[in-house]
Amino acid sequence: MDLAFQPELTVCGIDELPSQSDRNVTHVLSIIDPDRADLEAFSAYGHHVRTTLRFHDIITPIPGQIMPTHDHVKAVLKFGEDFLSRQDRTARSHVLVHCHMGVSRSTAAMITLMAQANPDEPAEALFARLVKIRPQAWPNSQMVAFADDQLGRNGDLSAALSRHYGRQIEIQPQFRDWMTRLGRQAELKMAIIE
Repeated sequence: MDLAFQPELTVCGIDELPSQSDRNVTHVLSIIDPDRADLEAFSAYGHHVRTTLRFHDIITPIPGQIMPTHDHVKAVLKFGEDFLSRQDRTARSHVLVHCHMGVSRSTAAMITLMAQANPDEPAEALFARLVKIRPQAWPNSQMVAFADDQLGRNGDLSAALSRHYGRQIEIQPQFRDWMTRLGRQAELKMAIIE
């Protein structure tokens, strides 16, 4: 990314959206469950570009739920491509990515956008930046694997994600119980505690 071009980046959950309305958000990536009604919080926002994706926050198939797919991550990258190719790169910009809780789908999308905009930045540095943006980040592993593939990072993002999970478990041990209750033991098994 051009160092002169530094958009503000925010990740949040649905309940936090009203508090973001006065922050001059210019671009929103909204990730919500398929059966959720359109969100009214955005009516209080100024002019912004918004993309809405609908899928569940799961990493293994569950009957009646929609898994994140390659196409969903392709849509995240399209959002990023459109943002990066804007005509006026000198204007102030603020990208907000949200999902239900602002923990998994949104942080996976944000790390994808950051990796897209900074292809030469090591994955570890990207995850360090992500934690500064959203300390409770636990990115959806399926989405990160798709991003790894589509961005041609050769497993770099997934390897860094494993180390990130390990750090998160050490700092916030409640993640172990939380992810177990959500059926995401595979992500706990991925965790590398150093």
